[in-house]
Amino acid sequence: TREAKADTIEIMQQEQAQAGVMHCFSEDWETAKAALDLGFYISFSGIITFKSAADLREVAKKVPADRLLVETDSPYLTPVPYRGRANSPAYTYYVAEKMAEIRGVSIENIAQQTTQNFNDLFFSK
Repeated sequence: TREAKADTIEIMQQEQAQAGVMHCFSEDWETAKAALDLGFYISFSGIITFKSAADLREVAKKVPADRLLVETDSPYLTPVPYRGRANSPAYTYYVAEKMAEIRGVSIENIAQQTTQNFNDLFFSK
């Protein structure tokens, strides 16, 4: 969706998209809300750990728990404390840890919820 958020949402609406993932989400709440309204999940990467991502962290607070995912976007967008190095799927922990902080819940809560969401999206029916 980089620099094409309005076009992306318009195409999703025209094509009657029903569910999926907004991968490595870095847009505003308006875009997230439009995707959520179409049944999409919102996935956050290491960007939420960056000092400059205060606006994105506000979006992450608003996404319903049952539509939330975390990811690394490996090998890119390495989360703090490993920013500047090659990313790894093992660093998903740091994205989940930051998400827990943002939302005021335990990391175990985030792990359980995002695992359930993943299973609901990819393995239900």
